[in-house]
Amino acid sequence: MTAVTWTASKTETPARLASWRSMEAVSSGKKDEWLALFAEDAVVEDPVGPSMFDAEGKGHHGKEAIAAFWDLAIANVERFEFAMHDSFAAGSECANVGTISAFLPGGARVDTEGVFVYNVGEDGLIKSMRAFWETERALATLRVES
Repeated sequence: MTAVTWTASKTETPARLASWRSMEAVSSGKKDEWLALFAEDAVVEDPVGPSMFDAEGKGHHGKEAIAAFWDLAIANVERFEFAMHDSFAAGSECANVGTISAFLPGGARVDTEGVFVYNVGEDGLIKSMRAFWETERALATLRVES
C-alpha cells in the first residue's frame, strides 16, 4: 500500500494541501519537515480531549510541545499508512475522514478511524490540527500481522 492513499476530493485548498504535506512527512518519518508545516503558536490535539498523549486534554501548544508530541506518539511507530476517503474544505479549514494505520514494533498494527481537521493561516502554515478518534475503537483493531 502507498503511504498516503487519497480517494477524497482532490480540489486543492490551502488547508487540504497542508494536510497532504503533513501526512507525507509523517509517513516518511521526516520530523523537521513536519514541524516546518506548523505556525509558531500552532496547537495539535491528537486526539481531541484527554488521552494517553495528553492527560489534561488541552493540546500541544507551540512547536516545542508539538515536537515532543512527535517523540511520544509518532517516533516509535515503524510505519504509518493514511487512507483518506472523504474531505470537506471550507474557508481556512478542511476535515478529512479516513483511517490511519500504525505499524508497531513486533508486527502489531492499529487502525484508527477518524476525522482530522486542519486550520491554516494566510501563510499556509497549520494553526491547528485536531484529530477526532476514539482510543477504545482504535485499540479494538490491535492485531499482530505475520
